[in-house]
Amino acid sequence: MNVQYCHPAPASKVTIIGAGNVGSTLGQRLVEKDIADVILLDIDPGRPQGLALDLMEARGVERHDRTIAGTDNYDLTQDSDIIVVTAGLARKPGMSREDLLKVNAQIVMEVTQQAIARSPDAIVLVVTNPLDVMTYLAWKVSGLAPRRVMGMAGVLDASRFQTFIALELRVSIKDVTATVLGGHGDLMVPLPRYSTVNGIPITELLSAETIDRLVERTKNGGAEIVSLMKAGSAYFAPASSACLMVESILFNQARIVPAAVYLDGEYGLADIFLGVPACLKRDGVAQILELQLTETEQAALQKSAEAVRQNLDLVASGFSP
Repeated sequence: MNVQYCHPAPASKVTIIGAGNVGSTLGQRLVEKDIADVILLDIDPGRPQGLALDLMEARGVERHDRTIAGTDNYDLTQDSDIIVVTAGLARKPGMSREDLLKVNAQIVMEVTQQAIARSPDAIVLVVTNPLDVMTYLAWKVSGLAPRRVMGMAGVLDASRFQTFIALELRVSIKDVTATVLGGHGDLMVPLPRYSTVNGIPITELLSAETIDRLVERTKNGGAEIVSLMKAGSAYFAPASSACLMVESILFNQARIVPAAVYLDGEYGLADIFLGVPACLKRDGVAQILELQLTETEQAALQKSAEAVRQNLDLVASGFSP
């Protein structure tokens, strides 16, 4: 009997730098949704290899043919389609915000340079916090066109806002959309006017007081989880959010999502990465959508941008001679 062996079609390749909770969960999402093959890279010896092997051994149950490999060798990341940067430190007791900024800046710049040297045609997606600053630094050292570098934050913030709206109204989240602009932090700018339930703005469904409460909970979404967990931070929702962005890019879906992208005059801002609605396609950021904002909303967005610039200045001072 002649047997012809069949092999699965070649898949896109995604490198995830950082095998912490976010990175490893993202790897799981990507392979189990049959989106891409994954390289999971980390400097912790054995951790990425062990996680990858564990996920590979689940293929018989999850019924997919994607592969995931763990490594500490950047050479194995060669020719990646997308590089996702999740590497970085969490803030430790006694560490100032400025200290954390500078430490993570050094990490993000170094890993981006290493990865791009081996995958010069890749798209870079940054997840490391503080997100907007780290995305700017990754772009600077990558040498890539601005459209090929972006940060994941707005998808997560909008998802949190959607969740709280759906819970408040007791409706299916499938009918809820939400829009959040600005930096990833307590100065983010959720937009109730552009957040809807089956097309109906929530401003027509909820009182101003209720909306304000949901907005504040959204702004503090990450902090609320940290306070509950006491050790560690959110990773399921961040991984799902990054997965959505990767999927939109690799499958050329043209999803319009809030993402930290490079602004060059849009919203009156320039030379900054900040969260705004963007269309994601195979080449990266295909279009930035400029919403008509009220004076109050524009002022809030400007304030958020100023906070990002202050953090950039802090980082720059750490690398001055």
